[in-house]
Amino acid sequence: MQTILGSNGQIGQELAKALYAEYTHDIRLVSRKPHQVHATDELVAADLLQYDQALQAIAGSEIVYFTVGLPYSLWDTQFRLILQNVIKASQVVGAKLVYFDNTYMYPKDDTVQVESTPIAPVGPNSTIRAEMTKMVLDAIETDNLEAVIVRAPEFYGPGQTQSITNSMLLDPIKQGKRGYIPVSRTTLRTLIWTPDASRAMALVGNTPTAYGQTWHLPTATSLSYQDMVQKAERILKHEVKTLTVPMWAFKVGSWFKPEIKNMSELLPRYQYDNVFNSDKFQKAFPDFEVTSIDQGLMQIFKEAHDI
Repeated sequence: MQTILGSNGQIGQELAKALYAEYTHDIRLVSRKPHQVHATDELVAADLLQYDQALQAIAGSEIVYFTVGLPYSLWDTQFRLILQNVIKASQVVGAKLVYFDNTYMYPKDDTVQVESTPIAPVGPNSTIRAEMTKMVLDAIETDNLEAVIVRAPEFYGPGQTQSITNSMLLDPIKQGKRGYIPVSRTTLRTLIWTPDASRAMALVGNTPTAYGQTWHLPTATSLSYQDMVQKAERILKHEVKTLTVPMWAFKVGSWFKPEIKNMSELLPRYQYDNVFNSDKFQKAFPDFEVTSIDQGLMQIFKEAHDI
């Protein structure tokens, strides 16, 4: 049994597809209100804030994938407790844990990000994610938990992918509207295609020698938003209108909208080249095919256009 916690999110849904296609049909999907991806999926409704429900959700699992997502407003009060319950339950059950992490805790400058990059959180959300990462590392080192950390940079992707790039730029372009570019058109961004992130996580989770380590999941080559817009124009065969939103505009907006205030913690990173290095993964798994930005954009725009 391989169990996905937080199975309703884009990553969880894509992970279920990847596991089914390559590794097992014995899949359990866990959420407050889980949705089936395949007819054979086992659905378990659980509130992971309650340890007994977390234990019940994980019972009988060989591998557990932590892909839980929460609104920013709940991070401080719920995220660490959920992970604490999952770690404890995984230890009791004897399940392996695959922890899906992000780059919030990395320095917000032009430092090339590798697995050994120092954790240097700035801001409350980054601090919470840093503390959660440490919880997993401590459990690996001291509590006999067999676990692995898989880390991804900012998403872009199909369907309901939630990210700054999707919500501000790609989704409006897909709808024939003006796209908005956060802070800078020319700094480099490293983006991960959500189905790639899930396929790579499934591969690491089913590779016994990968455990006890941190892995950067594979991405296409870094590019600027200006490069991305030019690619979109070639695919759509028309000019794409965009507007760059400066930092000061986000600061003003954060006074009025909580969602902008929450995302503003990450915005300083958009002032610098943001390069996420996944050479370790690509060397260990040379046959893994990374989706190019052109391929990804083509799929996104196909959702709304006949191209």
